[in-house]
Amino acid sequence: MLEMAWGAGGAWETSNTLGRTRARSAGPEAQATPRWPEARLGRRKLLAPASPRGKKKKMSQKQMKEAFVSNHNGTSVLEVTQGLCLPVLCILCRGLLVILSQLSRSSHTWRARFFIDFVFLIVPLVTTLTILSSFIYLEHLAVIIFGAGLFYQIYHQRTCYARMPVQKILEKFSKISLESEYIPAISCFRVINSAFTAVAILAVDFPLFPRRFAKAELYGTGAMDFGVGGFVFGTAMVCPEIRKKCMEGSKFYSFTKSLYSVWPLVFLGMGRLIIIKSIGYQEHLTEYGVHWNFFFTLIVVKLITSLLLTFFPPNKSWVVAVSITVLYQLALDLTPLKRVILYGTDGRGTRAGFFNANREGIMSTLGYVAIHMAGVQTGSYVLKKRSHIKDWIKVACCILLTAVSLFVSLYIVQVNVEKVSRRMANLAFCIWIVASSLILLSSLLLGDIILSFAKFLIQGAVVPCSWKLIQSPATNKKHLEALVSEAERKKPSLCLITAINRNQLIFFLLSNITTGLINLLVDTLHSSTLWGLFVLCLYMFTNCLIIYTLHLQDKTIKFW
Repeated sequence: MLEMAWGAGGAWETSNTLGRTRARSAGPEAQATPRWPEARLGRRKLLAPASPRGKKKKMSQKQMKEAFVSNHNGTSVLEVTQGLCLPVLCILCRGLLVILSQLSRSSHTWRARFFIDFVFLIVPLVTTLTILSSFIYLEHLAVIIFGAGLFYQIYHQRTCYARMPVQKILEKFSKISLESEYIPAISCFRVINSAFTAVAILAVDFPLFPRRFAKAELYGTGAMDFGVGGFVFGTAMVCPEIRKKCMEGSKFYSFTKSLYSVWPLVFLGMGRLIIIKSIGYQEHLTEYGVHWNFFFTLIVVKLITSLLLTFFPPNKSWVVAVSITVLYQLALDLTPLKRVILYGTDGRGTRAGFFNANREGIMSTLGYVAIHMAGVQTGSYVLKKRSHIKDWIKVACCILLTAVSLFVSLYIVQVNVEKVSRRMANLAFCIWIVASSLILLSSLLLGDIILSFAKFLIQGAVVPCSWKLIQSPATNKKHLEALVSEAERKKPSLCLITAINRNQLIFFLLSNITTGLINLLVDTLHSSTLWGLFVLCLYMFTNCLIIYTLHLQDKTIKFW
């Protein structure tokens, strides 16, 4: 339907019609929002006849793409949560399939492992954000049935405790010990968010991407709105302050170290700004502003949080997170700050001066600082030394209950205070990001526990990016060596999840570069569904293969 509208009436007419429809369906606050001067200017440019030399035609194409990704209201919180949980089920099914293949003593080359990881991790993300976006329940049902079938086969072909009743097996499993130095759920969390972001930043330019998943203009919970917040939360869980990489001694050592460590982000942020402005690439002005971008947000958040963590211990970060969000929301409600963010200091949408030009990006950093501190609190709790599986079950349940409590709080805040706004990064936005992140993290922990139980049933089972069982359930070492060779046990690192997690920033940068190249070479606005799906799969396959190759070569690209 959207493609027909574009073909019949043009990009601006479609965007304008959708905008009027949303204005009629929205409340009085949305209807009272004045049009920006830039929007009126953009409309005049779009309605102007194309120049024979093609200069104005190029500008018209840019404005069409900007209108295509702007003025959206997002989707429901439930749909975003469902979309986040699907990769968890896919990762679990991938692990069960690997165990079952080892049971049949079949070996995999690195090409086969890459293909399996790509099919189970990347392809479901691409289809969920495009052609199968309206069938999320059926996707969950299909993956659950497939996973249940795999688990059934593993249980009935188990090589350990074959004649023992299930209650006794569970009792023995609860006493098993796990490797506590490495938490696979955190790595998977970061990779899922990175892969989701990589798919979305290109898919949003194609008609097959549902507009409800795009970033919300003022209020709303678009699927893409979670990407930035989830990235900040995932980075905070493994920050140096938690991993105790900073030396004891100088109180401000971590802050001075942060000053040095952000220089690659400065380089990337400035590089992106110069390239975007020089080639006239399309921009979503109200996302961060005229000059601001995500890299600059990361720089400010990193410096502020490093300074805060010199005064507050990581296990008290939740106090800082709550204080910042509450005080910021009070400032939005009781002072002219909200009006300044939305309409500028003159109330007319001015972009004169550095602050007015970038007011959304500058002020929203307060919300991201709070999200980062919440991630630090979560990381300090999850990364505590634990070995028994029953302890990790308690952790997963505790995080899940906290997420449910935050979702209840989100409902109360949206009804009584203000709805979610990524543009302002207000209280509701921070609660939503943290709650969704905790849901994803707890789901991954529970998935790892189920996968560990499947490994517990099979002697010598090895799954990439999963917990290693310290106390082996097998007592027959000869049988263990016969089932899985020493060389095979050293291959778990050869997986796409480990590769992306190892070079996450490079993966993000590579995705941005290839997205820009595809937008310059392909007419994404008028692409068919089949062509758009092919380009997306090829784009993700290329990015993942490059990162996977770096991992095979044991290369970690890090400049700081």
